[in-house]
Amino acid sequence: MYERILVPLDGSKIGEAALPYIEELVSKLPPEPKVEVTLLQVVSSMAHWIIAGEATAKVAYTEEEMKQITGKALDYLNRSGESLRSRGAVVKVEVRTGRAADEIIKCADEIKADLVAMSTHGRSGITRWAFGSVTIRVLQSGTVPILTVRAPTEAE
Repeated sequence: MYERILVPLDGSKIGEAALPYIEELVSKLPPEPKVEVTLLQVVSSMAHWIIAGEATAKVAYTEEEMKQITGKALDYLNRSGESLRSRGAVVKVEVRTGRAADEIIKCADEIKADLVAMSTHGRSGITRWAFGSVTIRVLQSGTVPILTVRAPTEAE
């Protein structure tokens, strides 16, 4: 039985592809014990680039900028969890910083997740090699069962 589900979200519609499946699953599970769904967003960049003419510099975000980024992420996660709450799930939200795959695996272990549900962007070949695949890394390194949902293409 699924009592604790982790759903990593990246702020994109593609990243939300797993949400409808978890909403349906939650609505079909018995009301007790309550299903706890943790929505996680990982902020992977702690710095941004400043470009002035031909010169570039990587500059760390200030503490105030990080508070704003974290606040926006928490607002997004809370909005994303509304439908799950209406279906009876207990929704928790969490924002972490670091490498996405590492933080997803760490969070799944910490909350003792029964399931991780995440979308895959469906990249293949050179694109997957160039951009990497968070889903693949979580599949290979994690210990929790994973439901992967292929995000629909923009043409669909």
